[in-house]
Amino acid sequence: MHAASDVIRVVILGSGTSHGVPMIGCDCPVCTSTNPRDQRSRPSIWVDYGDRGILVDAAPELRLQCIANNVRRVDALLFTHHHADHVAGLDDLRRFNWILKSAVPCYGLPDTLEVVRRMFLYAFEEDSSYPSYKPDLHLVPIEQGTLELFGRAIIPIPLMHGPLPVLGYRFGSIAYCTDCNFIGEESVELLRGLDVLILDALRIRPHATHFNLEQAIEAARIIGARRTLFTHIAHEIMHEPVNAGLPDGMELAYDGQIIIGRT
Repeated sequence: MHAASDVIRVVILGSGTSHGVPMIGCDCPVCTSTNPRDQRSRPSIWVDYGDRGILVDAAPELRLQCIANNVRRVDALLFTHHHADHVAGLDDLRRFNWILKSAVPCYGLPDTLEVVRRMFLYAFEEDSSYPSYKPDLHLVPIEQGTLELFGRAIIPIPLMHGPLPVLGYRFGSIAYCTDCNFIGEESVELLRGLDVLILDALRIRPHATHFNLEQAIEAARIIGARRTLFTHIAHEIMHEPVNAGLPDGMELAYDGQIIIGRT
C-alpha cells in the first residue's frame, strides 16, 4: 500500500469468465496459448486508496490473486452480484480478519446478500463446535445513492445481467461494470466523464446475459470514457490479435493489469 493521496490504483485481479481460461479439458488455441494474457482467472478487482483497500467480488481464485498481486489488506468488499464466480472465494477473507484484526464489511444489493448468507451459512451461524476459523463478515445492504466508505464517495451503478439486477461501481475517474448486457440511460449518465471504464465483453458470439465484443464496443462509445478495458473474457477471444483490432482507446484487460486514476 502506498501513502494516502488523491490517486487510486485499480488492479485487475481476474479478467476471465466463469470457467476461467484455460478451461478444464479444453485444447483450443486460447486455452493452450503460452501468452500470459490468455490466462484469465475469474473476475475481480482491488481498489487501492493508499490507506485502504477495497475488493470488488471474491473470485474462486482469491487467495492466489492476492498473493500474485501483493494484496495485503481488504477493508471492505463490494459485491456486484451473487453468481459463484464472484463470491466463491469469500472464505479467504478470514486471512484479512487476522491481518487487520477486524470484521470485513461486505456491501451489495439485498438479494445478493441473502444468497451469500445462504451459500456461506457457516460463516454467519453461531456454532461453537465449528472446527476451524470462520471469516468475520458484516453484510451491509446498498441503498440508492452514493456509498461513503473511508471518506471516499463510491457510486453504485445499476446494471442488468439478463433478467438479474446487478451493480457496477464508480471510484472517482474509474468505473467497473462487469456481468451486464444492458446499461440504462440513468446509469450511462453516472458513467460520464470517466478516465477508464472496465466493461463486460464476454465473447464474439452474442450471449443472453453478457455483452459480446461488438455490443461492448458500442456501449463504450455511448459512455465515452477516455479509455475502455474489456473484461470477463471467455476462451473465444485470443488476446493479441483481438486486442490489436480494437478501436482507438479500447483494449482487452488482463490479469495483473494496474490502472491509475483519480479519486
